[in-house]
Amino acid sequence: MPSVLRINVTPVKSMALSHPDQVDLGDVGVAEDRLFFLVDDDGRKFAADRFGPLQTIRPVYDPDREHLTLVFPDGSVAEGDAAVFDEGLIVDFSRRPVRAHVVPGPWTDALSRFAEVSLRLARCDQPGEGIDVYHLTMVSNASVAALAEHGGHAGDLDPARFRMTFELDGCEPHEEDSWAGRRVRVGKALLRVHGQVPRCIVTTHDPRTGLKDFETLKTIVSYRPLMTDQKGIPFGMYAEVQRPGPVRIGDPVEIQD
Repeated sequence: MPSVLRINVTPVKSMALSHPDQVDLGDVGVAEDRLFFLVDDDGRKFAADRFGPLQTIRPVYDPDREHLTLVFPDGSVAEGDAAVFDEGLIVDFSRRPVRAHVVPGPWTDALSRFAEVSLRLARCDQPGEGIDVYHLTMVSNASVAALAEHGGHAGDLDPARFRMTFELDGCEPHEEDSWAGRRVRVGKALLRVHGQVPRCIVTTHDPRTGLKDFETLKTIVSYRPLMTDQKGIPFGMYAEVQRPGPVRIGDPVEIQD
């Protein structure tokens, strides 16, 4: 039976993932996941597709204290109160408007120096708005292993490059694709699996360095059909919460209907 092998979340979009042993899924998935993101001087979303090394910054967010810490790869730290709001924004998330506010603090200078472009930290006005399409994603390690084999990758390919909420064990390669439209119980939560996830250039980056190291997209296209319902290169699946509940590492993933 499939089971949850690893959980991936991050409080700041495009930054390093953390791997908790448990998450509590609410109506919008993990409330603190992608709560913050970056914008440039024009108010446009600035993410790892524009600067891959963002993935090397380790964010730590304490929702009780509203305290955000960013640990940069050189060991420097920027931290402060993440509940102070400044300028209001409406930011384009792939043709979806997201309301947010700039969060003033030490992150502005630290991020701008790191990326060598003027950046600001923004916070979504509503939890769950910082995701791309649906609130949850999943992929099986068997699918990632098949991709590595087709691409001639030496050794294991880290599934973290896909930045999925749940990595699954005990599946056949791309078995998760067959769950589209079905309900799946994961731990104590009930999910509805939606369509395939269209992939972007970020998946070609090593999540430890943010630098390109594998032709992920070309390899997927070499052995998988393109998406038919929209333009895209598919890998992994979207899902939404139908019944909230906790999900732990090792929990079974059971098809309900």
